[in-house]
Amino acid sequence: MKTLWKALCAAAMVGMTMLPARAEEKTITMGTLSWEDLTPITGITKKVLEDAGYTVKVTEFSEWGIAYAALGKGDIQVLASQTDYVAQDYWDKNKNRLEKISPVSHGLYQGIAVPKYVPIDSLEQLNENADKFGGKIIGIEPGSGLMRDASNAVKDYNIKLQLVEGSTAAMSAALKSAYDRKEWIAVTIWEPSWMVQKYEVKYLKDPKGIFPPPQSYYWIGHKGFSSDYPHAREVMASVYVPIADITSINGEVKDGKTMDQAVKDWTDSHADLLKRWENIKKN
Repeated sequence: MKTLWKALCAAAMVGMTMLPARAEEKTITMGTLSWEDLTPITGITKKVLEDAGYTVKVTEFSEWGIAYAALGKGDIQVLASQTDYVAQDYWDKNKNRLEKISPVSHGLYQGIAVPKYVPIDSLEQLNENADKFGGKIIGIEPGSGLMRDASNAVKDYNIKLQLVEGSTAAMSAALKSAYDRKEWIAVTIWEPSWMVQKYEVKYLKDPKGIFPPPQSYYWIGHKGFSSDYPHAREVMASVYVPIADITSINGEVKDGKTMDQAVKDWTDSHADLLKRWENIKKN
């Protein structure tokens, strides 16, 4: 009887080892924000995953807090973000429920800039030229990370110019107007941006280090994504989009293309690169 029982147990163990591993799901829900840096990263990675056999659903959010909350709850599974500075507070708040997957780009920089024809080079030179700038630094939307850092710079350098809140559209219009007339203007701006590509501008030196250094973009996921989607994780980790390419895509959008078309044109022109990214062997 004992011999029979041992034989049955051994057979059961063999049967268990022969069971196939749980198949990886083929649908991924990806979050994004409709910003000119994140939209190309999302679109390109979506294309690579779809070519690898996944169905990718994209959910758009209006701001980081909502996006990170959705990722933490598992309403979305992955999100591209800058976790070191721009969205550091949201990452720190939610990181116990999240995981970093891989870097996907590098080079985001934000600061106060002037056209290259303006003969100053540092934030410390703004006060002595305040009249030439009309006593203003032209900003963007209130509440943005760039405006927060610019406000800190105004305080720490004791800058006498007024930091004007507004919108990205209003700032870009003011920059164009001044640039066309070769007038002095100081603006809050960032890379990647089509404006940096279109206009010759220079960031004012920041010897006190108020503005953060160039930042990286990461794919981050709801905790457990890498173990649940090991192949998708490897595919995503192969994707890397240079910041200059993101800037170029946005320049094409500014010139009249839709974002979808600009992203498609980029992926079409980099077909060999995408094939290498997608050529990840399944375990």
